[in-house]
Parts: sequence; structure tokens; C-alpha cells
Amino acid sequence: PSGPGQLPHRTPLIPFPSLTPSSRWVGKIRLPQVGIIGLPLTTQFFAHYHAVKPYLINDEPPPTRERLQSPEQRDELDGLWECILCGCCSGFCPSYWWNPDKFLGPAALLQGYRFIADSRDRATAERLEYLDDVYRLYRCRSIMNCTEVCPKHLSPSHAIERIRAKLTRQSL
Repeated sequence: PSGPGQLPHRTPLIPFPSLTPSSRWVGKIRLPQVGIIGLPLTTQFFAHYHAVKPYLINDEPPPTRERLQSPEQRDELDGLWECILCGCCSGFCPSYWWNPDKFLGPAALLQGYRFIADSRDRATAERLEYLDDVYRLYRCRSIMNCTEVCPKHLSPSHAIERIRAKLTRQSL
């Protein structure tokens, strides 16, 4: 038991497919008048997210209605826009553990590709230039933990591979 004035207790996390039930624990501390403290520090996670400029960049004059896409162009965004920024992918990524200050992480790269793939965006070259870095992009080792743990069943590793493919085609 735990409560005000008592020692914190240990609560097992729900096991992910790649984890054994007894291999991960999270500590919770209940403070009087505060509640349970156990939130992850997300400052770096969101700094990387904002670094990829997760918004449409389009300097063209706005149309009278909206920026239209063909059904095929819209289909390109499936599996990219659904990310809820929970951070599970980055939390389970060994490359992110080893280089948290330099590697952007799966969530940020997924969001970066979401706007690279968007036909309405006009900053693809700028985005690719920013991502073309030995740490920002190429620290991904395709371990695929990110895809395995995503609660929305997205594939950040696939988005990372597509960024790499675009950069490779661009350099030829």
C-alpha cells in the first residue's frame, strides 16, 4: 500500500510483446495534496518534434477555398498523420537512448516525413536538408521497436526509410 506519508510502491507496467512481465517497473510516489507523480520528462522529445517544423509551409497565396489534393496524394499521408505523440516509439528506441540529444527519434522523423509527403507543402528541400545528418536521421538502426510498440499501429521505421530513399534519389 502507498499513500501520504508512506513509502512509494512499485507497479508493474503492462507488458509489451517484446518484454517479459517482470522486466519493467515504474515507481509511483503519492504526495499529500498533489497526487501521483510518475510522468516522463518530455522536454527533449518535443524539442525534436518542433525541430522538424511539424506544420505545412506554403508561401503561395492562399486559394479561395482550400488546398486540394488528389485521392492518391491524400493516400500518401495515411499512416503518418495519425500519430498521437505518446512517445512510446522514442521510449523504446535504442538509438534514442544512446543519442537522445542528437538523434531526433522515431516520432519526430515520422512527423517530418508526414510533411515531406504532403503535396501541399513547399518546404520539402528544406526539410530534407535539415534531416540529412549523421545523427538526426542516420542513427536509426532499423531495430523496429518503434513499430512494434506504437499504440496506433504506425510504422515510424517505414517513414524513416522513405526519407532515406528520397535523400538517396536526390543525391543521384
